[in-house]
Amino acid sequence: MTHRHGGVWFPQAGHILTRQDIAQLTVDVIIPALNEEHSLGLVLADLPHELIRQVIVVDNGSTDATAEVAKKAGAVVVHEPRRGYGSACLAGLARAAHDPPDVVAFLDADYSDHPEELARVLAPIARDGAELVIGSRMIGQREEGALLPQALFGNRLASALIDMIYGYRFTDLGPFRAITWDALTRIAMEDTNFGWTVEMQVKAAHFGLDTVEVPVSYRRRVGVSKITGTLTGSARAGYKILYTIFTYAMKTGARPTGV
Repeated sequence: MTHRHGGVWFPQAGHILTRQDIAQLTVDVIIPALNEEHSLGLVLADLPHELIRQVIVVDNGSTDATAEVAKKAGAVVVHEPRRGYGSACLAGLARAAHDPPDVVAFLDADYSDHPEELARVLAPIARDGAELVIGSRMIGQREEGALLPQALFGNRLASALIDMIYGYRFTDLGPFRAITWDALTRIAMEDTNFGWTVEMQVKAAHFGLDTVEVPVSYRRRVGVSKITGTLTGSARAGYKILYTIFTYAMKTGARPTGV
């Protein structure tokens, strides 16, 4: 089998998944959440629960009613007081490891992603054997102003660097994604903060995962972003993303493609 190095997956019969398509596929959804009491309920309500075994909400030290909202909606709640997006994702994976699923999907708790599009993200895995699927906001429908200029620039730069160094074609580092448990085991995620998404994509390239993108919709989040919504957060995230790309390239001896 020839592994796909990114690029867009265009199904012939649309992105619609049925119960039959994933009858043998168990899917857990992990949602990191920090003070998202006003948006989390909307996210959980819009998820296509018929496709999901369990939803794991990781309360990353919230001071509001985030955990209570998750429990009321029937989600499994994991408390991870160590702040950091990656820390929350790792805690969610530790909980899922008690009974590993076939696939883990990730999305944000701020209602910027469209949870009802989960089937679109799962389709390349369920139907076509992909190992990692990135929901790309860059090629999907975006509400005006949903992605701030610094986020647009950062995604384009990081994607260009990954393509140049590893030969994997991404357009986005978006949070809405799905990956097989087997692939997660191989890439052994470690990052505890801003570098989580790019670490997954860099390691996918290094390990030769069968990886594709699908277009997903994106809207303005509920509340203010804790990362791109502030100058300091944007700078720290940008630094960590570039640091992760170049540090892992040096570790693995990766060189620009064609060199």
